[in-house]
Amino acid sequence: MSAEATNPATPGSVAGPAARWRARIDLRRLGRAALLGPAARDRLPDAIGHVVDAHRAHHPNADLDPLRRAYVLAESSHRGQMRKSGEPYITHPLAVTLILAELGAETTTLTASLLHDTVEDTDVTLDQVGEQFGEEVRYLVDGVTKLEKVDYGAAAEPETFRKMLVATGSDVRVMSIKLADRLHNMRTLGVMRPEKQARIAKVTRDVLIPLAERLGVQALKTELEDLVFAILHPEEYEHTRELIVDNASRADDPLAEIADEVRGHLREADIQAEVLIRPRHFVSVHRVSRKRGELRGADFGRLLVLVNEDADCYGVLGELHTCMTPVVSEFKDFIAVPKFNLYQSLHTAVARADGQVAEVLIRTHQMHKVAEAGVIALGNPYAPAADDPADGERVDPTKPGWLSRLLDWQEAAPDPDTFWSTLREDLAQDREITVFRPDGGTLGLPEGATCVDAAYAQYGEDAHACIGARVNGRLATLSTVLKDGDTVQLLMGQDPASEPSREWLEHAHTPAARIAIQRWLATHPEADAPQEGDRRSAAPRPAPEGAVAPPTPDVVVDQPGATARLAGCCTPVPPDEVTGFAVRGGVVTVHRVECAAVARMKSGGRAEVGVRWGDTSECRVTLLAESFGRPHLLADLTEAMAAEGAEIVSATIEPPDRQRVKHSYTVTLPDAALLPGLMRAMRNVPGVYDVSRAQPQTPGA
Repeated sequence: MSAEATNPATPGSVAGPAARWRARIDLRRLGRAALLGPAARDRLPDAIGHVVDAHRAHHPNADLDPLRRAYVLAESSHRGQMRKSGEPYITHPLAVTLILAELGAETTTLTASLLHDTVEDTDVTLDQVGEQFGEEVRYLVDGVTKLEKVDYGAAAEPETFRKMLVATGSDVRVMSIKLADRLHNMRTLGVMRPEKQARIAKVTRDVLIPLAERLGVQALKTELEDLVFAILHPEEYEHTRELIVDNASRADDPLAEIADEVRGHLREADIQAEVLIRPRHFVSVHRVSRKRGELRGADFGRLLVLVNEDADCYGVLGELHTCMTPVVSEFKDFIAVPKFNLYQSLHTAVARADGQVAEVLIRTHQMHKVAEAGVIALGNPYAPAADDPADGERVDPTKPGWLSRLLDWQEAAPDPDTFWSTLREDLAQDREITVFRPDGGTLGLPEGATCVDAAYAQYGEDAHACIGARVNGRLATLSTVLKDGDTVQLLMGQDPASEPSREWLEHAHTPAARIAIQRWLATHPEADAPQEGDRRSAAPRPAPEGAVAPPTPDVVVDQPGATARLAGCCTPVPPDEVTGFAVRGGVVTVHRVECAAVARMKSGGRAEVGVRWGDTSECRVTLLAESFGRPHLLADLTEAMAAEGAEIVSATIEPPDRQRVKHSYTVTLPDAALLPGLMRAMRNVPGVYDVSRAQPQTPGA
């Protein structure tokens, strides 16, 4: 495929005069021709001037001397090197830097971008970069150099990728340079063999485009999507291009007519606003055509309304919904609840009498800048504020939140493969929901997230102690899938020995949840092998064998210095006949003698340790309840248990079967003598028809 074929024109340039269409930030506007000009390939007339002009547009007071010095060093270092396209190599760092300048990157990022290949491909050293341009530029160039050595393909070593993130993820600007570098390489991919084009395009699709989305750099993301689309799906790309060309030849322009109507309404309301037509890029047109079938004129773009203040956004929305026919189902407020990648905007849609629907984006000029350039528009997100005592010292990377969380995941992941697979799963998530906490706070979660994910998003590893949840005021299992706008109250146990269950992994969709659970399981291997009769609940269980747990005062162990812990598989209580087995850490687990685990360990040659009940009578027990399904049953049942002095440590509610529900509760009681009364109180709850102790299974069961 030719370079031209992989460098599609913007829909805006196809659609007609600038008076009708205003394209998004067009990073191709100053491309190869602008950099090289009409001169010969061995001469670069004032090439850095284009970068300077773009930089001044965003930062009029910037010190331009570092850019000029960086260009001189890069040009002299790369002199004589040629790209596969036949152009002088310096055109590549120039093009990458121009992309970042157009997006509003600050001077340090542009300086590092000009030098980003010098350490890798020339005799320039990192120490030289640091001496001439300072430690910050050296840090960025070093990070990009490490990124160049990473293989992102299916055969990539997860540990390599993880080490790369340790080295470069602590500064989002490194990732920004890498994305711009990949964009320019994708533009000129036509000189490579088709199979190599396809391989690079797939990696771009699977890893780098999702990263651009996470960083909010939509201008980079959309062009990368179109370039990948042209390579991997040439027939569909060509069909989409024909659709766009055919629409551009229409005599009428429904979007332009609707835009004029919107301008008129806003003038009458005395709202200062700029109303533009924002064309869809190729992939967006393709997606809409697959969703809606035959496209109409208004489907090829969206209206963009830009105002000065946040309040004006809602003023525009009110006018549109009052004076035009709104499509209420299309309304989304990403100003009150921004997306995880910093994106803010109001989304709505209005319908014409002929049935054509125009989608409308309403945002401030600053919101628009961030929507296009994402974290790049933030400048240096690590520079301390004027009142910050750090005095120039490097600040923790708290912006953007997604990248900070990514660093937390790689630190917490028990092994590189876990981190890699979790990262790939997270990058595949392209939609986010917002759920509300009872205190009014919010949690951003991927679509399909459950209460398990919400627990770890809110509490981190303390979520190991979560025993249940209320969703919109009603009790719910931890496996409940959350919807956008749900209110979630997480119910936390008080037992410090609480632990997650492997079944939680089946319900965890976020990296934070999956990695925290996997990390715990990896450090507690014996807990990961369920014993016979051990019903893994969707809530915490007692500490596993092999873990050092607090002493259990109500059990006496015939082994000096040993501490006792009640086994979770049979939850013995006085006056059960019990026996014990020593495990690592000086802990003796206490089982009921009829427990299936006892027979198995004895047959395996494990020696029993004598144990007996002490003077205290506090106990922990697992109770099974069966009931008919009815509203508020769980609330009534847990209230009855609390009234009897029971503290719920964990709970499992199985899915209803023919209107019958099975429950499992592990509770602690201050006195074992309270157990019969507790079971009677549970049976007296309307709808509950049986309550029993959890019985250990026989060896042959």
